[in-house]
Amino acid sequence: MLNRRDFIKAGAALACAAALPARAADTAAHVVIIGGGVGGATAAKYLKLANPKLRVTVIEANRVYVRGYGSSEVVTGHATMADLNVSYDALHQRYGIHFIFDTVVGFDPDKRQVRTAGRQTIAYDKLIVSPGISLQYSAIPGYSAALAETRAPSGWIPGTQTALLAQQLKAMRQGGTFVLIAPPKPYRCPPGPYERAALVTEWMRKHNPTGKLVILDPKDDFVTDASMQLGWHRLYGYNIPADFMKGMPADVKNSGKPAPIEWVRARDGGTVSKIDPKSLTVTFAGGSIKADVLNVIPPMKAGKLAFDMGLVDASGWCPIERRTFASSLHPDVFVIGDASIADVMPKSGYSANNQAKITAFAVANLLAGRAPDEPKWKNVCYALAGSDYGLFVADVFRLKDNKIVQISGHRYMSLDATPTQIRLGAAYQQAWLKTFTEDCFA
Repeated sequence: MLNRRDFIKAGAALACAAALPARAADTAAHVVIIGGGVGGATAAKYLKLANPKLRVTVIEANRVYVRGYGSSEVVTGHATMADLNVSYDALHQRYGIHFIFDTVVGFDPDKRQVRTAGRQTIAYDKLIVSPGISLQYSAIPGYSAALAETRAPSGWIPGTQTALLAQQLKAMRQGGTFVLIAPPKPYRCPPGPYERAALVTEWMRKHNPTGKLVILDPKDDFVTDASMQLGWHRLYGYNIPADFMKGMPADVKNSGKPAPIEWVRARDGGTVSKIDPKSLTVTFAGGSIKADVLNVIPPMKAGKLAFDMGLVDASGWCPIERRTFASSLHPDVFVIGDASIADVMPKSGYSANNQAKITAFAVANLLAGRAPDEPKWKNVCYALAGSDYGLFVADVFRLKDNKIVQISGHRYMSLDATPTQIRLGAAYQQAWLKTFTEDCFA
């Protein structure tokens, strides 16, 4: 394994590798994108839409993208792992985007070159990096990557752990306890842990009616918290905490009876201190609990590639110039998506998609000798409290004093939304999965 210094200085070996030529006087500029997820794929597509003459190369380790958004539906059987697979064929065939399916092992910012494990050297005029996140398994004492792969899956990066979690839920004993450990901020997909909890609870109501789900949380709030808890209350008899009752419809009354879903937030002792890997007993500030199924969503940092390339600061995330998402640490490099420090913008697929579009047009303008446009960004997240109970968060952002600030007003589905509006929210969520994927990859 290369350390960071070796990784960046791997240019010493570049001369002996097969290289793609740097920009020549009579050729179009070459933009290289590392990472073919939502951010990278969208950037590639919109670069070609901005200027079809640009040469665009995507370096991606996997030949098929496995989408994270909507992946919790695999856990409850509403979708299959195959449903998460997305092809890169349309991007290549429709837009002429070149793909190299390989991993990056060297980066020379002075020569503007990257090197792959397959011994290709690729020169760029501009480099866009979309490195995603890395899960900090060891941040919770007793937890580890090995435990996540075998007994206590995370599944926050979709793959084998997602499938394992689905199998464990189905095999859980009647009356068992599903424990979900929520992550600290910042993390990918802010409503996601609570949507997963809702869908698992819905599944248990049908297949394991005496089962219970407990969320242990190091936070006191979350995106869509009031509207999500209202959904839990209506669907599962959840008792809404007193400080969240303000603004709730007049007919919302807590029964005080035990509910199949419980949220233990930080102020109530929800912060986890350790996990016993043998018994799956979780110790938290408010006590301890033995899980029949343990789903841990650990703290997160920028993806490993961002560390290897020297794109992160002491926070573990990638500092950027907000207008274009240009790296603050390396010239001619742009960092988009979850790994970037984007102030109040959430780490979501929609944010990555929107950042990619703004950055793609900024890069096209810079290569043409034009100043980038004044940016505005937006984000939309749909979530489910149940299969037919939809809710959302929607935001608009702009620059103010070189920071990204929120300018939208009412962000969430109204607490007095009608049953029809709630069902439409669920329908919109399913339609969004399709149209959003098409926007990124087709």
